[in-house]
Amino acid sequence: MQDAFLIGLDFGSESARGVLIDARDGRQRAYHVHPYRHGTMTQALPGGRPTPAGFALQDAADYLEAAEAILKSIGDGRDIAGIGVGFTASSPLPALADGRSLSEFMPNEPHAYVKLWKHAGAQPYADAINRGGGTFLKNFGGRISGEWLLAKAAQIAAEAPDVWRRTERFIEGGDWLVWRLTGCEARSLDFAAYKAQWAAGAGYPAHVVEGLNARLAPPLPVGSPAGTLTDEWRKRTGIRGAAVVAVAVIDSHVALPAVGAHAPGVLVGALGTSAAYLVLDDGDRPMPQGAEGRAYGAALPGLWLYEAGQPAFGDVLAWFARTFPRYESLDENFAFYNRQAMALRPGQNRLVAIDWWNGNRVPYADKSLRGLIAGFDLSTSAIDIYRALMDSLCFGALSIVDSFRQSRVPIERIVLTSGLAKSNPFLLQLMADVIGQAAHMPKIDNPTCVGAAIHGAIAAGVAPNFQAGAERFGASAFDVYRPDPARAAAFRSLYRQYRSLSGDETVRSAARNLG
Repeated sequence: MQDAFLIGLDFGSESARGVLIDARDGRQRAYHVHPYRHGTMTQALPGGRPTPAGFALQDAADYLEAAEAILKSIGDGRDIAGIGVGFTASSPLPALADGRSLSEFMPNEPHAYVKLWKHAGAQPYADAINRGGGTFLKNFGGRISGEWLLAKAAQIAAEAPDVWRRTERFIEGGDWLVWRLTGCEARSLDFAAYKAQWAAGAGYPAHVVEGLNARLAPPLPVGSPAGTLTDEWRKRTGIRGAAVVAVAVIDSHVALPAVGAHAPGVLVGALGTSAAYLVLDDGDRPMPQGAEGRAYGAALPGLWLYEAGQPAFGDVLAWFARTFPRYESLDENFAFYNRQAMALRPGQNRLVAIDWWNGNRVPYADKSLRGLIAGFDLSTSAIDIYRALMDSLCFGALSIVDSFRQSRVPIERIVLTSGLAKSNPFLLQLMADVIGQAAHMPKIDNPTCVGAAIHGAIAAGVAPNFQAGAERFGASAFDVYRPDPARAAAFRSLYRQYRSLSGDETVRSAARNLG
């Protein structure tokens, strides 16, 4: 293979990024980041109209702008064999049958825009769907989340019937982007199974929203080619070659092969603004209480993948560093607070925090819950609070790991990844101490982009399967954080307090009613 490259795209909550990989030796040759022009719209639409409370929207046009900027920056003049796309989920949007976003035609209508995963307005509709029950809830702990596609479709149909009538396709942002790049509506089994509860033999549970089935389409397995880059996109970006585009993948899932997770017994923690915990298994076991959902062959062929998560993780620490600054730079604030927090022994701050700063996914699936801190007195310092927040994130992670352990889902290896994992080694050591098991961090730059590129490689035939793609392009070395026995023992006592508070219905009721 001569002068052939792969491109991996990662569309996150605030920006998109892409990496160019040499298909011959696996090296990363170029990288580019592009922030979304309108960011996350929580206050007003692009034209100035205020958004309703609890809305978190994005403009689909920003995705196209970012894709063009990245593809041109790293792909112009190069022969691209394959392109893969990882995308934050669940971020669905209403579109016309030709792929154009409905927000192009209804720019002053909030319901015409992308509903980002942070969008809280659909939770009551999720609650109503859950009360109705159904077999489609079996692999999702008996309930769906307000973050997911079904609840957001129900919200549009109920609150904006004119928008719903004009909606000809309701589609995840990742699938929509692939559609626009290729001209082919090729939906991903990964998005369909985990965010729209599609199941083999049953399809989508379309009865929960009138007319939903007509606005969806059957999905394709991950690693499938969706099509090739259109002539229009080639002209706009200068890309040459086959440029086969793979079906989109949920961003946390797409990184799996890049970090060495392509076999059973591995738990991957993707630690970003939120956190996703993914466990690969080759057995059909009962649904663990702490799992948010599971599907067979949707994230990787031939394997079950259990998913759980914390809807607030790195953004909790970023909020604190911004809200209580010691320096002008956010990086300097992080460095200061981390340095001071490291000096505290477990429990020395005499605080226990609950990690519900953006609601809870596991085990309550309740977006209305709010974070709590207990134990304040007149000696409490900002450092004490910051350390309590860090501990709470680790306790939330342990509660998820414990649920898998109790259900006898094997966890032989823990891999922690993402930019936050790479930039905050103290947090990784805390995770190892609290969980009581070694944490492995892959020594690889841009793992989500690399994972997307591996999907592109498989779609283009550059790699025959995910194991081969992982071995050829993924991480080959890891930093290992091993638990300290003394600290681990001290954390067990604090964790019992965390579980006592978070498991108390009176506490949850208070946290819910404060919102």
